Amino acid sequence: MAPRRSRPAPEPTGRSAAHAAIELRGVRRSYGRGEETVHALRGIDLVLDRGSFTAVMGPSGSGKSTFLQCAAGLDRPTSGEVFLGGEEITRLSEDRLTRLRRSRIGFVFQSFNLLPSLTVLQNVLLPQRLAGERQDRGRARELLAQVGLGEHGRRRPGQLSGGQQQRVAIARALITSPDVLFADEPTGALDTNTAHEVLGLLRRAVDTMGATVVMVTHDPVAASFADRVVFLADGLPAGELYRPDPQTIADRMVALTARPLRTAA
Repeated sequence: MAPRRSRPAPEPTGRSAAHAAIELRGVRRSYGRGEETVHALRGIDLVLDRGSFTAVMGPSGSGKSTFLQCAAGLDRPTSGEVFLGGEEITRLSEDRLTRLRRSRIGFVFQSFNLLPSLTVLQNVLLPQRLAGERQDRGRARELLAQVGLGEHGRRRPGQLSGGQQQRVAIARALITSPDVLFADEPTGALDTNTAHEVLGLLRRAVDTMGATVVMVTHDPVAASFADRVVFLADGLPAGELYRPDPQTIADRMVALTARPLRTAA
């Protein structure tokens, strides 16, 4: 099944920070000391536009997970700056950063991370509850309807299939109308047909709801649903593609995997 796309491809040059959902400036992240230091990110400069769908790919150890954690405010860079909707988040206090993540960032994980004791509707409303906002049941029901689960609000996650649970997770991620929705291998636990359905939902969230999606994936087919595929290798940018087909993405990944790793910082 080929991804359906209705938005024009974003321009690869001339981006303005004024239109950025996420911007990284010189972001580096290191762990450990001395000879044991691991340079997970070696200097990332990247602008991700509002209303776009970006896939982030790279070989094992390329820095994909660290990139997501720093961009989403889950980890602090060793140096550099991260901006969310024009606001620098790198130096926020932990309390302010937690509040920002709850209200302005959505997350979709491979393992769904739904609370089994809550109903589907309650799971969708959870980000608003944690953020101290009014729980908008009408919007939650509308989102469930948009992901094809309008009649399942009273069920528990354990009564749903894996694909249905991931649909709930997408509705939950969208409930606060976040600046950015981060998806970490969102189809990794799903079969091929269900994965295509979930990716189609993410695509439609961008095309029809104006959402901004940043997805880390190892799957060339999943990445082909994105407007833009950004490649990392050894903690550095390693090129990008616009609206590529799965084979082109797979070929680029093979080439990156064959590259020798850097050993110096």
